[in-house]
Amino acid sequence: MVRPPVRVLVTDSVAPVTAPGHGPFGPTAVASVDHPERACASLRCRAMAPGNDIERVDPTPSSGEVVVPPPLPAGRRAVLFAVRRLGDALVDQVAADLEMTVSGARQHLAALVEHGLVAVAEVARGAGERGRPQLSYHATELADAVFPKAYGALTNELLGYLDDDDGGAVDRLFVRRREERIATAQDRLAATASLGDRVAELARILDDDGYLATSERVDDATFRIVEHNCAIADVAKRYGQACTSEIDFIRAVLPDATVTRTRHMVAGDRHCAYEVRAT
Repeated sequence: MVRPPVRVLVTDSVAPVTAPGHGPFGPTAVASVDHPERACASLRCRAMAPGNDIERVDPTPSSGEVVVPPPLPAGRRAVLFAVRRLGDALVDQVAADLEMTVSGARQHLAALVEHGLVAVAEVARGAGERGRPQLSYHATELADAVFPKAYGALTNELLGYLDDDDGGAVDRLFVRRREERIATAQDRLAATASLGDRVAELARILDDDGYLATSERVDDATFRIVEHNCAIADVAKRYGQACTSEIDFIRAVLPDATVTRTRHMVAGDRHCAYEVRAT
């Protein structure tokens, strides 16, 4: 089975976590830190991966990356949400907001800073006040993945408005999306020679799109592509065009093969799978 290498952030995290990416039509990843070998590496979802080479990385996300923050105990999560609500917050303010001790709030904040979810800055005291500068805390860009998102619901709402105004508009959008994906994939597949190489590269392309995709050889003429995650699940459940567009895309970039969908998440399967047989 072909999987990309895993890039990891060394943490003591052990619970599942979901990381929304750039929305329903862009890269979105789901990584289980209980099973880090399933983490999406090409999107650089960072999880502890036993057996893999560990690359220590800066927790600050860079352009184009989807970074999975460490899962949080309930108390630490409450402190992070309080910091987001308060904006630039002093430890006393966080403690008062949550009705907890200052020392407890400080411990949670120190852990959040260590994980890159909260940043800290010194704030000068007011005129006439003595003492060292105070520390002010605010949530970082990495912490954004922890807070609730409604990308799928928003997309369905907007597509619904569009469909009300123009009954064929949604179909045209999915056709356009499919054609754009075909053009992009063909550029990457142009350098591959055999069908097996193209299937493996296509799985990496789908992985880049957030589908946690893998590929494997079944026999000399047959391959299997498995999508372990649906990057646009909320949309696909409402608009069948999403699933039709997906298989049409795979067939278009593998013109020398017969592609059959053998598993379908919308139909209740745990993953989507495609059998690719050379013609």
